[in-house]
Amino acid sequence: MPKLPGINHKQAVRAFEKVGFWIARQGKHIIMTNGERIITIPRANPINSFTMAGIIRDAGLSIEEFKKLL
Repeated sequence: MPKLPGINHKQAVRAFEKVGFWIARQGKHIIMTNGERIITIPRANPINSFTMAGIIRDAGLSIEEFKKLL
């Protein structure tokens, strides 16, 4: 698996918005959906790389695709 640096949660939200996700709910975590998939992003700075890799996988993206969105 390629290296994924720790990412600020705001950067992650902006990147997922570029591929059609929108914020459905906010609290301690940010819940985003694209109408088909639901992802949960913790409000952490930075988000742990293993956690971020799981969120990217749940969104249906590869790590390379996600890095291009940042």
